[in-house]
Amino acid sequence: MPAATAASPWYKHLWPWIIIGILACSVTLTLSMVTIAVNNPDNLVNDNYYEAGKGINRSLDRELLAQTLQLRANVHLDELTGEVDLRLSGNSQPKTVELNLISPTQPEKDRKITLTRSETEQGRYIGQMSDKVEGRRFVELLGVQDDKTWRMFEEEQVSHDKDLLLGDEPLQGAEDLKK
Repeated sequence: MPAATAASPWYKHLWPWIIIGILACSVTLTLSMVTIAVNNPDNLVNDNYYEAGKGINRSLDRELLAQTLQLRANVHLDELTGEVDLRLSGNSQPKTVELNLISPTQPEKDRKITLTRSETEQGRYIGQMSDKVEGRRFVELLGVQDDKTWRMFEEEQVSHDKDLLLGDEPLQGAEDLKK
């Protein structure tokens, strides 16, 4: 019986190249994904859960102080000039307050603005932003009254045509602390 001979070498056939192409694409994509994962680590995870849990109670104490002082704030962000105009009502009028606009997922978009009390108008605070801020943000307002820090914290949709109202929503998670 004579031996079988190939009509042409393997590299002249289509199917071996299709299989090699699929394998090469999968290796290339896998290496690309590994490179992206190494260069862009996820920084949203807190390793110290116990300390974060203790911090929740401290935060609620500050928010209860703001509620006790009957604080309300109206924040206007001027898109053109970058001016932040805050009107604070209630039983606290510190010399400065700190406004934090916190992005839920992108820390590089967080903004910290120090606002100074106006000498001419009662309850008015003025500050300056470096750039435009829009979208969903956690809005945090911090101040000091009698050496105790108070905090107003709400999730808001920030846009240039809408004022932000703080202190208008009930305090979440503090039901047990009030008793």
